[in-house]
Amino acid sequence: MELEEHMLVRTTRLLAAPLIAGTVAAVGLILVNPLTDVDAEAPPRPAVRNVIFINGDGMAAAHREAARLYHAGLDGQLVMDRLPVSGQLTTSPDDPESAITDSAAGASAWATGERTYNGAISVDVDGNPLPILGAQAKAAGKATGLVTTAQVTDASPAAFYANAVDRAAQDDIARQYLEKSKPDVILGGGEDWWLPAGTPGAYPDQPAEDPTEGSRGTKGNLIEKARAEGYQYVSTPAQLAAAGRGRLLGLFANQEMFQQRPEGQGDVYDPVVSLSTMTKKALDNLSTDRDGFFLLVEEEGVDEFAHRNNGRRTLQTMGELDKAVAVARAYAANHRDTLVVVTGDHETGGLAVEDVDADDESGSGISAEDGPFPVKDSDLRFVIDWTTSGHTGQDVPVTAFGPLADKFTGKHPNTFVYDVLEPILTR
Repeated sequence: MELEEHMLVRTTRLLAAPLIAGTVAAVGLILVNPLTDVDAEAPPRPAVRNVIFINGDGMAAAHREAARLYHAGLDGQLVMDRLPVSGQLTTSPDDPESAITDSAAGASAWATGERTYNGAISVDVDGNPLPILGAQAKAAGKATGLVTTAQVTDASPAAFYANAVDRAAQDDIARQYLEKSKPDVILGGGEDWWLPAGTPGAYPDQPAEDPTEGSRGTKGNLIEKARAEGYQYVSTPAQLAAAGRGRLLGLFANQEMFQQRPEGQGDVYDPVVSLSTMTKKALDNLSTDRDGFFLLVEEEGVDEFAHRNNGRRTLQTMGELDKAVAVARAYAANHRDTLVVVTGDHETGGLAVEDVDADDESGSGISAEDGPFPVKDSDLRFVIDWTTSGHTGQDVPVTAFGPLADKFTGKHPNTFVYDVLEPILTR
């Protein structure tokens, strides 16, 4: 606006002000500013640019409480429990044979907004493919990625980036990553599914710790295909650290990045690369996209060791999960347009946290007590009482930090995750 025109408008407004004020006082008119109204009707600019969604597979409230006592003490808190917003999610599938979900149906509910049958990877109950958050975010121009201590093609990450009537089709899920959903960062285990049978990669077939492991893919050499598609491929900590920005595929184990067995029977949790290290690397790569990113982070060990009623390893993996949450929380604290969500897909083990009591019935087998475990910075101890080696129908806690985190307050179905994230990731 030219200066003279500006002065004229300002003078006119000043002269008109007493008349307008008197009119309002006399007849109670409500003045409407057309500029304000236009702005109010326009869709607000999204407050969230980045989403970090963290899955403690098999983790429910008792897992978090046991881990809090063990890692933080009576007066301490896990990082995941210091996130300011909390709520609950239900976990029921839409399965004619079970009211209790598996990881495939649970993650599919998050990724598609629809409940489905156990074993399904983001297809409806009739087997029809559904739109998935990872692919939708990619189509909207965002960078995408997944980090897990499971196979990168296991049920939870697969649900966000693939469609399959059976979660067992992990080699085809890997193919879909490269040909369809194209996540920019893929870090975790499961090298066996990327290579044809009889073609070992960086991790030898039939290793001593588990001779059943070995290359088993049916879709060709997908590692070479990934390289041809522009992915850097890494399989060691040094290679991961040296990898530059851009597309990145890292496979650090034949299958899961640990050996899930009952305590003292060959159980090992010592990933080649930690979950927190992979999370940080993924964030370094994805954060260069000006349109934002979606990152899925998963600790699979919570579920797998709870299946074996292995309290010591379950507590260990919970600690590693919380370190990854700390990485995400620190990133979000410095990038205020980032939403962090932490939850679990279901509960595993029917875990209860109990006092040490010699007179309490401890049961045997899958109903045995496990421990005792020390409460950090205390002379107190607790035991973990398992009631099953499978999943239960318990609700799972969800905690969140960042813009729109308050939407997770209250109790919601697990499909609610999609309802919150889809508008963020696709617009």
